Amino acid sequence: MNVAKLTRMAPVVLGYRLDPNLPIIPLAMEVSPQQLQAQQVGCAAVHAHPRGQLIYASSGVMRVICGRDIWVVPPSQAVWVPPDQEHEVYFPGEVALRNLFIDPSATAGLPQQCTVLKVSLLLRELILKAVAIGEEYQPDSAGWRLMQVLLDELRQAEPTPLHLPMARDERVMRVIEALLANPEDCRGLSEWSSLAGASSRTLARLFLAETGLTFGQWRKRLVLQEAIKRLDQGQPVTRIAFDLGYQSLSAFIEMFRKELGASPRQYARRQGGG
Repeated sequence: MNVAKLTRMAPVVLGYRLDPNLPIIPLAMEVSPQQLQAQQVGCAAVHAHPRGQLIYASSGVMRVICGRDIWVVPPSQAVWVPPDQEHEVYFPGEVALRNLFIDPSATAGLPQQCTVLKVSLLLRELILKAVAIGEEYQPDSAGWRLMQVLLDELRQAEPTPLHLPMARDERVMRVIEALLANPEDCRGLSEWSSLAGASSRTLARLFLAETGLTFGQWRKRLVLQEAIKRLDQGQPVTRIAFDLGYQSLSAFIEMFRKELGASPRQYARRQGGG
């Protein structure tokens, strides 16, 4: 995906409305195949607003950029963007987007930097219910109380360890973009060097300098991101393991357990069960 060629969408104006009587302003957005075709894959241009924002795709996958950090976010996760933090969102495919714009008066206890949060089943249902309620609620009403429960649940949400940092160097980004387009690609640095236009040694050095991770560590995080996305889609663990380049199911399960503290099936149940 060539980010420079993407059509920018205007920032949502709800993020600029300040009103403590509306601690959360929910917004649903659908990014359709027709829109994607017309815009060469949509994105929300870089912007900041005084309300914080929880960006959640109930289906589909998005990329969110906060400052120099970029995440690939599947439906088991959401991105929290604090007030006045510059960010932009990319939609590589069809996405059902569910936003929560949170008034600065209600952000106490939430992270002070962009953070990817795990979305439990309870949190997911609260987000969807909030979107159904919209902004037509009054203080001390049933809708108001649900928003308070939602805020409490957000404050307790667990940050994900799967931050996937991007690079600014074009040589590294050629490799990263190719891997994001095809996470099943198992080529090593020596095989990527011709695409990158740099030797494998230079590429290894650049990966570490640009992302803070070695190439192997970066790709492992990508595999974990992709595995979680496919688990969300209900794909069988065996298929996921072999599709992502593992020679044995046990090796994949062991890697997954070591990184996330649970087997793929346990992780999927935990994400779905709250």
